[in-house]
Amino acid sequence: MIESENPTKQQLVQRLLDLLNVKDQGGDRFQGSRKIGGVGRVFGGQVIGQALASAELTVSDDRPVHSLHAYFLRGGSEDHEIDFKVERDFDGGSFSNRRVVASQLGKPILNMATSFHKRETGFTHAAPMPTVPGPEGLANEAELRRQHIDKLPPKHHAFARQPRPIELRPVGPRSWIDGQPHEPVANTWFRCVATLPDDPRIHRAVLAYASDMMLLGTATQPHAVSVMNGELIAASLDHALWFHDDFRADEWLLYACDSPWAGRARGFNRGSIYTADGKLVASVTQEGLIRPSRPITRTS
Repeated sequence: MIESENPTKQQLVQRLLDLLNVKDQGGDRFQGSRKIGGVGRVFGGQVIGQALASAELTVSDDRPVHSLHAYFLRGGSEDHEIDFKVERDFDGGSFSNRRVVASQLGKPILNMATSFHKRETGFTHAAPMPTVPGPEGLANEAELRRQHIDKLPPKHHAFARQPRPIELRPVGPRSWIDGQPHEPVANTWFRCVATLPDDPRIHRAVLAYASDMMLLGTATQPHAVSVMNGELIAASLDHALWFHDDFRADEWLLYACDSPWAGRARGFNRGSIYTADGKLVASVTQEGLIRPSRPITRTS
């Protein structure tokens, strides 16, 4: 995206929808578009969202996706479209399973398995939403980036100023701003900045896209380091997402994240996604590379 552009919120969201609307190439092969103005490595949430959209096109509408498990193999390039091949591994009485390989220039960049389930009734319980302030009155991520742009290296300024289709409103401090260690917990409200169509597959694809935001940084909170200031090399290694209930991605959702472990240059993270009225609608786990960019000095 060119920095001088000033797209409307609806234009930003339409670009996201166009990005997630994969093209059917025939034979259970699909192609994902490049992000407008994208430079460098493809955002992992884009690959997951496009892979999910590809798999859903091979399953009947009465079997919504309930889980996906993905492994990132190589960093994708913003210079090329992404090709997706879907394998129809199983169609049973209640469940279907699909396997997706995402590739660029003939090399796989992501493997993903997805499971689909006919709606059934059953026993119900859910963990409660954490007690946190609502999104009203919280500064959004774009405002925080503008206020603290001087804390980022100049090479990241253009990226930090880019308008985005997903609004984030963090609850509590972030280490990249104050440089202080914090508990490995991060709560963030998020939603699309404009109204989405009613198709639930679109809302699931947008949530899959957004689920790769905020999560990996939770493991860096206790160490007061950030990829933005060059203190570490970070990349998602795997990503698992479970869809529990219905939601709209253009209404406020709380992403409640924690990181119970980090070590050996990896960080493990968990996330729970709630509607504003406290309904648990999705769960996420991810392990990522958090490799220090310089040797760690240990103190006794």
